[in-house]
Amino acid sequence: MIEDSPFVAAAPVLVPMPAERPYTYAVPAGMRVVPGSIVRVPLGPRQVAGIVWDGAVEKVDAKKLRPIEQVFDCPPIDRAMRRFVDWVAQYTLSPPGMVARMLLRAPEAFDPEPWIEGLQRTFAKPDRMTEARTRVLETAEGGLAWTRSGLAHAAGVSSTVVDGLRAQGVFETVMIPPRPVVAAPDPGYAVPALMPDQSDAAEMLRANVATGTFGVTLLDGVTGSGKTEVYFEAVAAALDRGTQVLILLPEIALTHAFLERFQERFGAKPAEWHSDLPPRMREKVWRQVTEGGVRVVAGARSALFLPFRELGLIIVDEEHDPAYKQEDRVFYNARDMAVVRGHIGGFPVVLASATPSVESRVNASQGRYSRAVLSARFAEAALPDLKTVDMRRAPPARGGFLSPVLLGHMRQTLERKEQSLLFLNRRGYAPLTLCRVCGHRFGCPVCSAWLVEHRFRGQLVCHHCGHNERRPEACPECGTLDHLVACGPGVERIAEEVVAHFPDARTIVLSSDLMGGVRRLRLELEAIANGEADIVIGTQLVAKGHNFPNMTLVGVVDADLGLANGDPRAAERTFQLLSQVTGRAGRTGKKSLGLLQTFQPDHPVMRAIVSGDAEAFYEREIAERERAGLPPFGRLAGVIVSAATRAEAEGHARGLRRAAPQASDLFVLGPAEAPLSLIGGRHRFRLLIQGERRADMQGFIRTMLAEGPKIRGSMRVQVDIDPQSFL
Repeated sequence: MIEDSPFVAAAPVLVPMPAERPYTYAVPAGMRVVPGSIVRVPLGPRQVAGIVWDGAVEKVDAKKLRPIEQVFDCPPIDRAMRRFVDWVAQYTLSPPGMVARMLLRAPEAFDPEPWIEGLQRTFAKPDRMTEARTRVLETAEGGLAWTRSGLAHAAGVSSTVVDGLRAQGVFETVMIPPRPVVAAPDPGYAVPALMPDQSDAAEMLRANVATGTFGVTLLDGVTGSGKTEVYFEAVAAALDRGTQVLILLPEIALTHAFLERFQERFGAKPAEWHSDLPPRMREKVWRQVTEGGVRVVAGARSALFLPFRELGLIIVDEEHDPAYKQEDRVFYNARDMAVVRGHIGGFPVVLASATPSVESRVNASQGRYSRAVLSARFAEAALPDLKTVDMRRAPPARGGFLSPVLLGHMRQTLERKEQSLLFLNRRGYAPLTLCRVCGHRFGCPVCSAWLVEHRFRGQLVCHHCGHNERRPEACPECGTLDHLVACGPGVERIAEEVVAHFPDARTIVLSSDLMGGVRRLRLELEAIANGEADIVIGTQLVAKGHNFPNMTLVGVVDADLGLANGDPRAAERTFQLLSQVTGRAGRTGKKSLGLLQTFQPDHPVMRAIVSGDAEAFYEREIAERERAGLPPFGRLAGVIVSAATRAEAEGHARGLRRAAPQASDLFVLGPAEAPLSLIGGRHRFRLLIQGERRADMQGFIRTMLAEGPKIRGSMRVQVDIDPQSFL
């Protein structure tokens, strides 16, 4: 077993590949490794980074062991983080090596950042003075070290002036440590004046941080109630205690506005961590997090696997958001894993939402979580009036999708020089294109999905595999020209209808596939916040965390959309999404209105939103979950089997079903073809395992996989514990 001693003969090393256990490597004489050391080891013909792990080494002939090549000059991964990796691997039934891979995503950061060559003032004087030289010397007063280009820029001179002074010995060369990626936040920089209920909630969070022990608090506040300002007080308390803070956000698009709010409160921005970050910046953030230089990180779900040196608080903003679920390689829910990381590390976790998940509400009601409630908007701003528009009684004009009721309110909003938001959670122009002559439907050649028309780009696109093709003029089946018709609306089609009704209005479409990517999306959001648009048409991106001061009307084009599937979370998801999007209205106190176009105005979700009685909705939804034994009162797991042919996938799935062990508290449903039965050319079958809350789900699935048919050829089996998607 490896000890924290200077020399060992062999060490277990976890490598970033689908390895079920660490591999044993020889430790050369004179090399010192400890659990958590990041090392470079040979793996087949390659050299890879790995982590020296805990536990006993295998009994292998020493002559057969390959040696560790290098120990990186990097702080070791601490014991809490190593335990977290093991826990995630065991819970999600993922190879530990694939979980460790998420820790090692910045390989260039394993060695220290190089110091920078700089200049510092000496006592020597130049042979003659000029105006440019005078500016340089005045700028360099105080003894601080400068980079050559930085000094020239600050003094407003060319670099040759600085070079001339250095040649005369007026400056000497010194080495400067790498610059921090962000300045240190100041907990006392701009302490806000909080409303009474905010103050009570903030005091609860500060008290939890002060204890320095594990505990989860659900910060449950209506949209616009100032939840961010409240949990910023927990951040300040953690910084005062000398610990680091991680703030998880569901969308990259939210990050820019959040960074500015954070800077207003703390005088400096937090470090960012998300997939859109340039590689060099990712390396700097990773290194400075592990060294403790970065004190606060705001990031997407992958930030949970940053190797913090002294993490003392995690905040999960919009904790209900489905974006926290990763469904690739390692299937995990970052909200739930954040709670686990807090438990292992012994520090508090805050979950914040205006529409908490049913799981979090139940945990709070059963005493597992504390709950802080903000029931009113900040500064007593009124919530929007919410009404349904019965599309059976007020249908849109032929070929349109907007009710006369909604159009009338949009016209009044324009006359008041206020903003309207139309929400439709469907990208592109239309979800289906077909031929009016022969009925041909445009489908993806490698997925069981229709191609979505994106008219702005002139393309038909598959939103599952990325396949795209130009929209033809003629039907490829019968050859008829000009008879292709778009069926159903997407945001682009709604924009076309809006322009026809309001040609002089400034209209913006917001969608995740916006040309120009995240950068353009952020610019568009800024433009809306600054009042540079009259009508905004958007997908679920607009529902999350944005503050549009002049937005007083929100229209939901198809409120029934999320209810039209067999997902057991459909009602909860629809309630959350519609509550969040209507909450964009009236956040600065102006009288506001939310209209929901629906064919089901009496549906419990619609009644709960319009009445503002969220408690009644949660009570009903929780009671239904309990009756059905669904999470959090029972357990679910999905097993997705995919292969190059339908017969292979079905045969393997049936073999797994036959291999399932007998258990009184767990049963298997399926296999059945997945609703999306073909993705990327791979045929998919699903098994769903349901059981009691205390059932050994992981042990059951391990046995089923071990006793079932062996994986060969194109076969792939993925396990999804606590599934969020059933497609």
